[in-house]
Amino acid sequence: MEDIRICPEHGFYRGENCPECDYRGEVILNKDGVEKLGRFVSGILRHFPERFGIEMDEDGWVSFDALVRAVRRKYKWANQWLVKALVYSDPKQRYELKGDRIRAKYGHSVKVKLSDYPPAEEEVLYYGTGEEEAIRLLEIGIKPVNQTYVHLSTTIEKSEEVARLRTDEPMILEIDAKRAREEGIRIIKVNSFIALAEEIPPVYIKRVIKLPAQEK
Repeated sequence: MEDIRICPEHGFYRGENCPECDYRGEVILNKDGVEKLGRFVSGILRHFPERFGIEMDEDGWVSFDALVRAVRRKYKWANQWLVKALVYSDPKQRYELKGDRIRAKYGHSVKVKLSDYPPAEEEVLYYGTGEEEAIRLLEIGIKPVNQTYVHLSTTIEKSEEVARLRTDEPMILEIDAKRAREEGIRIIKVNSFIALAEEIPPVYIKRVIKLPAQEK
């Protein structure tokens, strides 16, 4: 976790220096605050909006003002600008803020359709997992666990990051996304490195890539 700073030319960013111009901006939210605010915002937008009386539509949108009010009840030091800083500086592109509405782009456990996202155009997508799990998925396909959608990576590098977070024996499943779409599987693109599907049947798993074990 890193501090959020502000660059007068390029806006909010995380880390020491602006990635665009190397300017060392003023800290507007330290990493402890980033973690607390991030967990709370993510929880509302992905998992429990009703707990705070926030209405969410079928595409995951909620009122930005309603979210800020909930945030301020939890953390007196927070305000709309810090929520915007959290959103705009997020390197994982978790959130989307449009006009007076905000949503999480992915990671939902609440039922959402996300019908306004475009289809993923990649011919191949990837799913990072462990060796034991990969064997099972080759038989039953990839289904969401504790989430509404299966999360697929647009690059093999991103899927490797995911796999190595999950296991010391990482493997990558290569998905024939082009064929899956042609045969009626809905796959949507939510940001530059994540695509979502309700499930991926085993017939669309093209091959398995075994990665070197993590050095200890």
